[in-house]
This record gives sequence, C-alpha cells and structure tokens, in this order.
Amino acid sequence: MNAPPRQISLEEWTARHAELKGRGLVEPWYGGPLHRHVETGGDLRLRHLRFDNSAAALRLWNFLLSEEDRLRESRAAGKKLVGAMKDLGTVPVMAYASARLVAFYPDGAWWIPCVMEFSDGLLRAADALGIDESFCPVRALLGAFLTEAHFPRPDLLTCSVGATCDDFSAIAQRLEALGHRILWWEMPHRRRPSTNESAIELPGGFTAPQAQVSFVRGELERVRRKLAELAGEPLEDAALAAGIRAANHVRSLLKQLRHQVFSAPICPLPALEMLIAEMLALHFCSDREETGRVLEALIDTVRRRCDLQEGALAADAARIFWVNPVADLRAMNALEECGGRICGTEYLFCHALDAIPEHLPPLEALARIALADPMAGSAADRAARVCADMRAWDAEALIISRIPGASHCAWEGQVIRHQVELRLGRPVLEIEVPCVCDALLPTLRSRMKALVETVRRRRAR
Repeated sequence: MNAPPRQISLEEWTARHAELKGRGLVEPWYGGPLHRHVETGGDLRLRHLRFDNSAAALRLWNFLLSEEDRLRESRAAGKKLVGAMKDLGTVPVMAYASARLVAFYPDGAWWIPCVMEFSDGLLRAADALGIDESFCPVRALLGAFLTEAHFPRPDLLTCSVGATCDDFSAIAQRLEALGHRILWWEMPHRRRPSTNESAIELPGGFTAPQAQVSFVRGELERVRRKLAELAGEPLEDAALAAGIRAANHVRSLLKQLRHQVFSAPICPLPALEMLIAEMLALHFCSDREETGRVLEALIDTVRRRCDLQEGALAADAARIFWVNPVADLRAMNALEECGGRICGTEYLFCHALDAIPEHLPPLEALARIALADPMAGSAADRAARVCADMRAWDAEALIISRIPGASHCAWEGQVIRHQVELRLGRPVLEIEVPCVCDALLPTLRSRMKALVETVRRRRAR
C-alpha cells in the first residue's frame, strides 16, 4: 500500500484513494475521498493545495475536515460542548477530564474564509458588525456564531483575556454583546521575577513570579467550577491529573513526529501536514483518542520513509524555520515549490506542545503551562525561544508570516528578526499572507526563492 512519497493534487488524490481502497485500506468512520469536502462542504481551497500521498495524510485531512460532524454527534449523544477561546491548550485539557464534555476552538473559524475561498460570507458578516479588515481574520468567528453553519452553538464559552491578542479581546467582547455569555478568565502579562520574588520555571524555559502562577491557578479554579457545573459532576484533581496524562501522550507523539521530520536529511512529511498535526495538540480536533491514532499513523509513515531514505521534497531543500500560522495554507506549498522545507515552527502555540508537569497539583501544572504561552510574555522572550529552536533544528533561515490586521504583529516581527540576525547571523524574511493569497503568489514566490538562493550561497562559502 506504500508508494514513493510525493505531493499530489486533489484530483490525483481521488485516484490514489481508489488505489488504496483496492489494496485493502481500512478507514475510520470519517474516511473517504478528499474531494467530497469540496462537493458537500464547500472547501474550495483544497482544489489548489498539494497533499502528501500517504494513507496517514489522508486520515489526517479527513480527521481535520470532519470535526463539525463529531461535534454534532457529541451533542446528539448528550455531551456538553465547550467553546474555548484564545487560551490555546489549557481549557480543553480540563474539559476532556470529564467524559461528559467535549471542547473545541471557535478561533479555528479564522481559516474558514481561506478554506472556502470567501464563499462563506463570514468576513462580510463581521464587517456588518463593525469588525472590519483592520482586525485579524479571526473576526470570521463572529459570522460563524451568527450562522451556526460551521459548528454548533457551545453550551459554555470561555475566553482568556488580558495579556492576549487585543484583536481577539475586542472581537470576543463584540460576540458577548450579541448575547453569547462568556466566562472570562484573566491571563496576566508574564514578566520576569524581581530579585525579591520567588521564581517559577515554566515549561519551554520561561520564568514567572510565583504570584503570577498563583493568580492564574485561581482563575483556572473558577473555570474548573464552571466545567463541573456544566458536566453535572465534580472535576476532581484525580480526573484532571488523568486528563493531563492523556494530553501529554498526544504531546509526546507530536514531539516524536517533529523530531523525526525536522531532523531527517530528506523531508519525510511536507509542511501542510505538519501544520495540521501540530494543531491537533490544541483541542484534539474534538476526539482525543483518535488524535493519538492519527499521529501514530503519521509517525509510522515518517519512520518508514526515513528508514528507506525517501522524502517528499528534494534532498537539498533549504531548512527554514517558520513563525506564525499563515492565513492562506497555499503559502506553505509555495515555500516547498521554491526549494524550501520546514525545519522548526512557532505557530503561536508552542506551549501546547510542551509536556504539562505531572508531579504538581493539576491546576498548578496547568497554570504554569498557560503562562508559558508566547503571547503572554514579551516579544524578546518569544525571540529567545525561536533562536533556541532554530539552533536545535539547524534551521538555515527564518520566515516570519505576519497575520493581516493582527495587533501583535505590528512590532514583534522586527524584534524576532533582530535577535535572529544578531544571535545566529541567519537570513530572515518577513511576509504578510492574506486569507487568499493568489494575487500575491508571484511576489511571495519571488521573495521565497530569493531566501532559498541566499541559503544556498551561504552553504557554498
């Protein structure tokens, strides 16, 4: 059933799916040909993407694109839905500690205008509510809540506020004004402890004062009580500890996958599939156990390709570290078409990939992982982690993808760029990728090609 790795179009995937089925491929209930997501789901952007040709990649894409079905099935089964906004990897861990709850991120609506190539009308709906293009594309979630066409209305909405994206805070407040009650919990700006304060080391290498950790723990206690009320059962420490262990299992699988892919001499899995795999750590795509199985299939595929010294891209591809998720997934394909490969990422949720401490009381551990959010601290802290990870993965250059309208993108790119050039002496490219980047693709390709050529000239020195 294994074929030499390569990237194929949606049309080619139709024939590839038939071939795999003919050879005995057994799919999960959400399986099937990828083209159905265009025909029945309106996911038009798939027609312009290139996909890895493995059965594991097929399972990954189908898992991602069938999340709405899982959410509606969970509601039909009597489970309560928790919409966790802006915390990226904290509240879902708590929610999945109860078998009666399912968590998801309404924030994911920010990719709908890309995936549906604006046919969804979500940005127009946001415009009508006074949230225009001067805001981050996450404003699409306003339209998603209005139409209820992309996910069911949650039974509980939570939102991290404070040291988070200003755009998101404004958008969430507009959402609450529309009648959607939100349980707000505060995230303080992470600062370095002063000399007379007790310092706590956080996952990922940052530090914070004990007072801040204690404050966030108190905020998460409020969230715990509300989740327990929604579930109709106590959310005891033992259940939270079990939930943390299950989340860490997913994170350990992602750690294996990232190590295998980023350290391989020839790229065994392309950038789009890696981006989606990393996203699974946030809320398990509404099925924690299946997330583990999807990642295990990817790891097996990558391990086999590495053993055979096979890759989906050229052996001399430039090793690029990528910062920030792109509004248009097509940009990741474009980098590979220009001769690059991804070797390291920081998609704004690196703390959701770090192991949650299991030796601490659960809420203490979750408070520490929440404070490790790169968005909660300074751009200098974030730049330091990017530099450390670039060294670890031997990345030869950096791409910073600014998110259109995002308040946090105004200056942080310059800070990260300066630190990477100063500490590592490696070339940096800053780009801005709109929700659909077709008109800008020639320019983006030219700039990416120039970066790849710079890497190759540096190799020749």
